Amino acid sequence: MPVIRGLGWTFDTVASTYEKFRPGYVPELYKMIFEYIPIGPGSEVVEMGSGGGQATAPMLTTGCKLTAVEYGEKFSNLLREKFKEYKDFSVVTAKFEETEFAPDSCDLVFAASAFHWVPEEIGYRKVYEMLKHGGAFARFANHPYRDKGNTALAEEIDALYDQYYDGFYGKKSPPLTEFTEEQARDRAMIAEKYGFTDIRYALFHRQRTFTADEYVELLGTYSDHIAIEESIRKVFFEKIRQAILHHGGTITIYDTIDLQLARKR
Repeated sequence: MPVIRGLGWTFDTVASTYEKFRPGYVPELYKMIFEYIPIGPGSEVVEMGSGGGQATAPMLTTGCKLTAVEYGEKFSNLLREKFKEYKDFSVVTAKFEETEFAPDSCDLVFAASAFHWVPEEIGYRKVYEMLKHGGAFARFANHPYRDKGNTALAEEIDALYDQYYDGFYGKKSPPLTEFTEEQARDRAMIAEKYGFTDIRYALFHRQRTFTADEYVELLGTYSDHIAIEESIRKVFFEKIRQAILHHGGTITIYDTIDLQLARKR
């Protein structure tokens, strides 16, 4: 699903639903991060765009000191309550690019499905400045793809997107494709332009299955869907729900998770 600039505000309107339906990340991803940059008590870690904390808990279990930078006020409150037992956890309610951090102060900065909201040059330069020498930047994201095992359902949902989503935004969406290794490599190499070294990347895969009602709730956490005018969105979502019910009652989503790692010289 395309990301439309200027829609960052939408996430905070559905904080509790986002926390319920947006997935976390696979254990293999964290294993790769911690092999690349060992994190533990005394480590200074910053998370950019924490949302509902889907990526936060595995970091906190290392015993590190973690600062979450989250623009949404509702999400910030949710995070403080969710992780209140961690004495070295704190939340800054602000945009990442407007938050002050001391240079050379962080062992790890990471962003899970959030770094695309920050302009490239501002984001990478800021992260590089924040990191200690030898510190690491981890950028990762989930890329869901339609149900490959039920082509009739996928095609019907594609037609609904043509009618309602494209109709609302007044333009044709690019064809839906699975996230590729080439895309992951290209994204990883962006860091090289800003002085990072020891660049690595990996892809991880999983499947998730939803009932019709669950899937519609999930769609309601996507910024570009939230922004659709309410009367159109309600019809759009109901037609998707009916399509899933007509084609077996569930929909399986095929996720590709990409991870990029880079180190400050």
